[in-house]
Amino acid sequence: MNKAMSEGLASSSNPNSSMANSSMNRGLDRRRIGLYVAFSFGIAWANALAIHQTGGLVRSPEIIPGTGLTMAMVLLATGYMWAPALAHILTRAITREGWQGMFLEPRFRKGWPYWLAGWLAPAILTLAGAIVFFMIFPRYFDPSLKIVKDMIMRAERVSGRPVPIIPWMMVVFQAAQAVLIAPVINGLFTFGEEFGWRAYLLPKLLPLGGRKASVLMGMIWGAWHWPIIAMGHNYGLDYQGAPWLGMCVMVWFTLVVGTFLGWITLRGGSVWPAVISHGAINGIAGIGILFIKGRPSSLLGPMPTGIIASIPWALLAAWIFLRRGALEPGPSAALGALGIKRGRVV
Repeated sequence: MNKAMSEGLASSSNPNSSMANSSMNRGLDRRRIGLYVAFSFGIAWANALAIHQTGGLVRSPEIIPGTGLTMAMVLLATGYMWAPALAHILTRAITREGWQGMFLEPRFRKGWPYWLAGWLAPAILTLAGAIVFFMIFPRYFDPSLKIVKDMIMRAERVSGRPVPIIPWMMVVFQAAQAVLIAPVINGLFTFGEEFGWRAYLLPKLLPLGGRKASVLMGMIWGAWHWPIIAMGHNYGLDYQGAPWLGMCVMVWFTLVVGTFLGWITLRGGSVWPAVISHGAINGIAGIGILFIKGRPSSLLGPMPTGIIASIPWALLAAWIFLRRGALEPGPSAALGALGIKRGRVV
């Protein structure tokens, strides 16, 4: 940023608005965007190839026999999920962009509503989506919780003694764990995605306008998942049109969820609400499976990655889209998170 712009920001009566407008008026940094996307896809898809060549998601060998920890699980949680973060760092280093505007400052004092929304909304919306799914397809709802009973019986066989818990208490325990603990633990891995997608690529796309940037971001993020969707991640492979239809549905899911994650990042001025929220989504996503009977289409639900179960997410995304300025940097983000502080470059 040149001296004249710095002086202009320092003298502006509304520096937050000035910085946001300046960010929106700059042209797309096509070179850095292209390099970032190439690194992010290249690293992740190389890991996907390694997973495919070693048995895929289903037949992947255990790293430590008897633990259930497979090579695919490790590669997904590390090399694949952390590819966007590594791409972020590599792009900045290679292009000598500098390290300002990384969205790493928590900004909790001003951005706490977005932290709270990121933490709680996934559970609310995922449960609502499962309810919508079972209301439309009641034949797949099992109030007897046979799946949970089977889980308890397996635990009893392994331990050799009775497990003193009823099925509904198990559901409550699973939900509580998903809300209270999973966001933090999963955040160790979801940071790898969010530090790339929301903290780097989304701001780079903002010159297109917040809505267009969010749509393009969601489509890119969805396509990035395609190799593992093609191996059965999220949807399996036992549905008509596999894996291509699943790949398309995944783009829909990342579009609506990505709109929410982008909103809490930009308005909160920090990547951490999205990290926590992404971890919360991963933690609560499977809660609807505990209630199913029969074989419902995974493309529809009850997991939020299904079209029907994602309806609450879609409604929230529509609300965000309809709010003017919702997908632009908020007051807590406009200066610090974009590399400006009190009128000077930092």
